[in-house]
Amino acid sequence: MPRSRLVLVAFLVVTAVNLLAVGTGGGLAFLLTKPLLMPLLAGYLWWAAAERAARPDRPMLTALAFATGGDVALMIDGTGWFLAGMACFLGTHLCYLAAFTRHGAATALRRTPLVAVPLGYAVLTVVALTWMWAGLTDVGLAVPVAVYALALAAMASTAATQGWRVGLGAALFLGSDLLIAAGVAGVAQLPGEPVLVMASYSVGQALIVSGWATRTGTPPGTPVTPAVAPAAP
Repeated sequence: MPRSRLVLVAFLVVTAVNLLAVGTGGGLAFLLTKPLLMPLLAGYLWWAAAERAARPDRPMLTALAFATGGDVALMIDGTGWFLAGMACFLGTHLCYLAAFTRHGAATALRRTPLVAVPLGYAVLTVVALTWMWAGLTDVGLAVPVAVYALALAAMASTAATQGWRVGLGAALFLGSDLLIAAGVAGVAQLPGEPVLVMASYSVGQALIVSGWATRTGTPPGTPVTPAVAPAAP
């Protein structure tokens, strides 16, 4: 079995243990597994590139490094740590955005049917922020969340041009963050929400990275099969 596959299997095992830990109240298993998730995906991306005799994409690896920092920051209680985690994930989205744009996203989004994707995400962002604004204002996070949401919507829009896996992964990532924001604003609390947040985040990141790995070694600007429909959670 290729090393990249072994690392991906390790990621799936660690993800399963993490979700079980989240569903049973956290504990040591949660503390040990969450910081390993994104480094394992980075390892998968690295080995996938090596097996194709290509260089791993630096913006993608940097995005996963930021995500690791965000994962760790959000394990600690407090508004300051929440903002630190948000800043790290903002870095993740900007790195993804740079990578997708470098591979033709801006051009692809000007063509039918993908031209509708940014509009769909813009509407979703405005509706979500309007719904949560009062609650976010009460906790002093309205402006930071709004800035973060714009970057997230831009990332998800460009991801839709990079194939169905990357587009779906970005949509799941957005859905995970929407659940977190709704909980912080106090406007919604779904049953089993912590598990839903981690599951959609982990699967979303895995889809983004695995979908991108298939493009490793492809020259920037090479057309790909886009997501079939606007990616939205």
